[in-house]
Amino acid sequence: MNDLGNKEIMSTNIQYYMDKYEKTRQDMCEALGVKYTTFTDWVKGNTYPRIDKIELMANYFGIEKSDLVEEKKERIKKGVTINVVGRVAAGIPIEAIENIIDTEEITEEMAKTGDFFGLKIRGDSMEPKISDGDVVIVRKQEDAESGQIIIATVNGTDATCKRLRKYRDGIELISNNPSYEPMFYSNKDIEEKPVRIIGRVVELRAKF
Repeated sequence: MNDLGNKEIMSTNIQYYMDKYEKTRQDMCEALGVKYTTFTDWVKGNTYPRIDKIELMANYFGIEKSDLVEEKKERIKKGVTINVVGRVAAGIPIEAIENIIDTEEITEEMAKTGDFFGLKIRGDSMEPKISDGDVVIVRKQEDAESGQIIIATVNGTDATCKRLRKYRDGIELISNNPSYEPMFYSNKDIEEKPVRIIGRVVELRAKF
């Protein structure tokens, strides 16, 4: 078996167990003590992990090393590629955005639950959880629950990533970074500015 085959089998098996146990790339990086870019190369089949990292992964998932190394045809699961954009302008449908800067892969199971896109975060307002340059996976939707992290457009400007808090008389868009004050918009503001929710953040793909 050639080296490329080994990489492809490894990447397929890693993705299978991540999906099975609902682990993100960030979860894996923290558990294995590796950089995000290193782990991404394993998942994409670009490089092959060292034996000690394979053993760590096997222990993490509670499986044998052979479960990661050997081909298991019944486990092959296809991913769905989505576009990552650098900005989302108010009033422009996601489908019409031309500034596609990268792609990410989500599982078929996730893809079946709605329409998704990736957005590259700019600025430090969502530090320390979400940093400048990180990519968030966003499910397109026009509403969300209080406490969820959303992507919203305000007053015709580019989209912003904030935590949503709902009130009877309006909403608040809250930064994780305490240096930024929450932004309150009354129900009147929401209609007149306008303030529009365009999606909910469902996953973080952090960059190191």
